[in-house]
Amino acid sequence: MNKTIFTHIPCGETLPQNNIHAVSVSMPHLQNVIDYEEQTPEILEKITSAYPRFVLHPYLKKLALYIKDKYSICDDYEVVLLSSQKAVELISDKYFIHNKVEVNETFGVILVQKGTSQLQKVLMYIQHVGCNLSSRFAEQYLFDLGLLDCLHKEEVEDKDKAKDIIIDTLANAYNQPKENVCLAPSGMNAIYSIVRGLNSIQSHNGRTILVQFGWLYLDTMNIVNHHYTQSKVFPDILNLDLLEDYLKIDGNKVSAIITEVPTNPLLKTVDIKRLRALCDEYNIPLVIDTTFATPFNLNLEDYADIFVESLTKFACGNADVLMGAIILNKKHNLSHMSVEFFKHCDPVYIKDMQRLAYEIKGYKTRVKKISSNTKKLVEYFKTSPYIKHIYYCLNDENKDNYSQTMRDDNSLTGIISVTFNKDFKEVYDNLNFAKGPSLGTEFTLLMPYTYLAHWDLVISEVGNKFLEKIGLPIDLLRISVGTEDIEDIIKEFKRLEK
Repeated sequence: MNKTIFTHIPCGETLPQNNIHAVSVSMPHLQNVIDYEEQTPEILEKITSAYPRFVLHPYLKKLALYIKDKYSICDDYEVVLLSSQKAVELISDKYFIHNKVEVNETFGVILVQKGTSQLQKVLMYIQHVGCNLSSRFAEQYLFDLGLLDCLHKEEVEDKDKAKDIIIDTLANAYNQPKENVCLAPSGMNAIYSIVRGLNSIQSHNGRTILVQFGWLYLDTMNIVNHHYTQSKVFPDILNLDLLEDYLKIDGNKVSAIITEVPTNPLLKTVDIKRLRALCDEYNIPLVIDTTFATPFNLNLEDYADIFVESLTKFACGNADVLMGAIILNKKHNLSHMSVEFFKHCDPVYIKDMQRLAYEIKGYKTRVKKISSNTKKLVEYFKTSPYIKHIYYCLNDENKDNYSQTMRDDNSLTGIISVTFNKDFKEVYDNLNFAKGPSLGTEFTLLMPYTYLAHWDLVISEVGNKFLEKIGLPIDLLRISVGTEDIEDIIKEFKRLEK
C-alpha cells in the first residue's frame, strides 16, 4: 500500500498549520483533549491559540497587556477586549460593571475585578454572545505600534469590494435580496442578534417562550437561556408529536422555534414540511441554522423565516475567519423587521471580510466536492468491520425528511459521525488526519465531539445517563470530510482494519 498523504500534527499546532489566525488547534491524542478540558498546566503551555470564542488569542493577550500599561490599570483588574463599544455597554448593563479608568479606544475594553465569580461569568457570556475582538484587528493595531515585526501574509480581496462579494454570494445562494443579509463577527453573534430581536418583537404580543427543537449546539442553548425567562427544549427532532401536543396548549405563547438542519452531531433532519405547517398554524417564526446544510446541499427556502449560518465553516473552508450571517426569507414577510433583527449584530472587521471574500468565491465548488467525498466515504463505512454505527443525513431514520429538501440526488452534507467496535482512544490516536474543533474545512478534520462539547456530562454518572437518554454516544467521532482525493481519505481509514 502506498504511503498515506496524511501525517501526524503535533499537539498545539494551529489548524490550518502556520496560520496565526487559525480557529482550530491540533489535539492528536485523546489525552490531549482530556488535559485541555481539565486545563492542566502542560496542555496550556502547548495550546496557546484555538477557537477564538474559547481560547484567548495570543495577539489579544499582547494587546490587553499594552492597554493595561497605556492606561496604568492596576493588577486588581482583568483587561477584557471586545469587538465594539456596543458590546461594552451590553456587558456593563448585564453585570453592572463600569470602568474605573476612562479608556478611549475604537474597540471595546472592559475592566473586570480579578478574584471574583463575575470575571468567569463575563468571559462565558462573551463566549456565548460571540463579541470577541478580531485577531486581525489586534494584529494590525500591534503592528502599527511597532510591537509586531510583520503581518501574516494571506490572499485577500480588495477592501472596497470585500463586503459586497460576501453579501452577493449569500444573497444569490439563498435566493434573497441583498438587504436581507447581515454579517456578524461570529455565528453565535448572529444567533444572539436573532434571539434578542425575537424577544423584543414578540414579547409585546405575549409570546415569551422560545422553543428549541432538537438538541442544539451548546452555546445556542446558552444564548436562549440568557435572554428568555422561559424556553422549552424538545431533544428528539424526529418526534414532532410531542411538539404538536405542546403547541395545542401553549402555541400562542411561543415567540419562535429554532432548530438545526441537520442536527449537530447526529445529522438528524426534522420533517420540515410538517414543522412548517405547525409554524403556519400557530403563526410562529421558524429559525433554521443552516451551517451544516449550506445553501448548496439543501433547499430550505420554502420553510425557514430566518436562516442563520456560521460562515467560519464551509463558507470559509480554511478555518481562519470567525464570521456569521443572518438571512431573512423574503417569502415570509419579515423584511420590514430587518432593523430589529440586525441591530444587535456587532460590526465585522474589514480584514476579516477581505479574507472571507477571497475564500467564499470557492464556496459552492468546495461544498459539492465535499458532498461527493462524503457520499463515497459513507459507502466505505457501510462495509467496514470496525464501524459500529454511522450517523449521516440519509440514514434510514430520517432519509425521507432529508430527501425532500435535497438540491440534487448527489447532495450529502459534509459531516459524518461514527462510533466504533474498537477502542476509541486507540482509533482516535492512530488516525493521522487533522484533529481538533471546528468543521467545514477543505482538509479532513476529526473531532471527539462529546468530549469537547459536553465534558461535564462525560465525567459524571448523572451526565452519562443524560447522554444515553438523548442518544449522544460519548465515544463519537465527528468527521468533517475534506476535499482531498477520496481514495486517500479512505486509505487512511483503512489502516484501522489491521
